[in-house]
Amino acid sequence: MEPVPGAEDGAALDRSALQTTVALDGDGTSIARARHRAAGFLTRVQAERGLRVSQRALDLTQLVVSELVTNARKYAPGPALMHLRIAGDMVEVVVWDSEPVLPAARPTDAGRVGQHGLEIVRAVVQSLAVQRESVGKRITARIALLDDPASSIAGRSPV
Repeated sequence: MEPVPGAEDGAALDRSALQTTVALDGDGTSIARARHRAAGFLTRVQAERGLRVSQRALDLTQLVVSELVTNARKYAPGPALMHLRIAGDMVEVVVWDSEPVLPAARPTDAGRVGQHGLEIVRAVVQSLAVQRESVGKRITARIALLDDPASSIAGRSPV
């Protein structure tokens, strides 16, 4: 995959497939950088391809990235990757990490402080899948690019 000129270091945008992958190192800035790169990715595909992306989709994508990357950095002992891809009228946020234990949402408890990330993600995405890999796990969240997924251009190829 050939990096796009002007892409931030460590992130490559594949123009033909509308996707990008970012290696997330273990330092304390990886969560903010992942959010920034997700916003940059959606902004680029919108500007370069004319793909419609609502402000809500941009905000939700950054929220989901923040929650998933936070969990990967907090609970996985080794490397992590974030992959973003446009799939029809959705953006897929995929976070892979080296921890094989699958996350589980805890029962709703308004009095609990923290550990609401997976609950939040489940509430704002169109779909969420968690799968064990030969090494670690992969979490895939799909977010509608438009505010009203029912009125979106389902099946449209973003080429």
